[in-house]
Amino acid sequence: MIHEQRPEGSPHRIVSLVPSLTEALFALGLGDRVVGVTEWCVHPAAEVASLPKLGGTKNPDLQALIALAPDLVIANREENRRKDVERMAEAGIPVWVTHPRSVAEGAELLAVMAGLGAEPDTVRRVVQPTLAAVALAEAEPVERPIPVFCPIWKGPWMSVGADTYAHDLLRLCGGANVFANRTDGRYPRVTEEEIVRAAPEVVLLPDEPYAFTDRDAQALGELPLPASRSGRIHVIDGTWVSWYGPRISRAVVTLRDLMATGG
Repeated sequence: MIHEQRPEGSPHRIVSLVPSLTEALFALGLGDRVVGVTEWCVHPAAEVASLPKLGGTKNPDLQALIALAPDLVIANREENRRKDVERMAEAGIPVWVTHPRSVAEGAELLAVMAGLGAEPDTVRRVVQPTLAAVALAEAEPVERPIPVFCPIWKGPWMSVGADTYAHDLLRLCGGANVFANRTDGRYPRVTEEEIVRAAPEVVLLPDEPYAFTDRDAQALGELPLPASRSGRIHVIDGTWVSWYGPRISRAVVTLRDLMATGG
């Protein structure tokens, strides 16, 4: 069965096909229930090292997954393929398909996941600070959002577009996504000429899914951008703009400071 909401009950054999939610399960004290993860589930490193790896998020080994006999698989509408989810459901495995598209929804998802069996003390320590960080940021919007360019790929360039978690995080942290008005997809392709015309005052280069480096920052710094002239091109931890869950608090605080001060 495919669930859009958290299934009732307290599962004891969980497979996570979402890296950020694998980390969330461990942060919530539910790591001992995780029996399988993807190759991209790398946090918490020590804890996931010995777990069975079931392929990637887009190409899970379904036979190996089914053999683990999970009583819940946690998936994501954007990261995992519908046909894989349907095949798991056809095999009689309950699949919870998550789909947070805003930071508030990502924080709320952490709270909902706590309902799988997290202890009250863990909820106070992990969930409540995350919800509070988002609420505080929403209550204190910046006066002038900073035009920001945040690509997710190069060759071709692909930018964060509207209706994405990353776009909402930029907004929450005081950024004005320079490609938010594009209508050609949630992650539109852009050219260097379009980047120059967009005139971002800040450029954020995440180190995943594309591994942007200081060399990429240096190359963009040679373009006639406001961000180039002010030195506000930053290579950042990619999980800050793409992982929902226990990383939200740090991401919001760090990126709001980066937007406000220039880093």
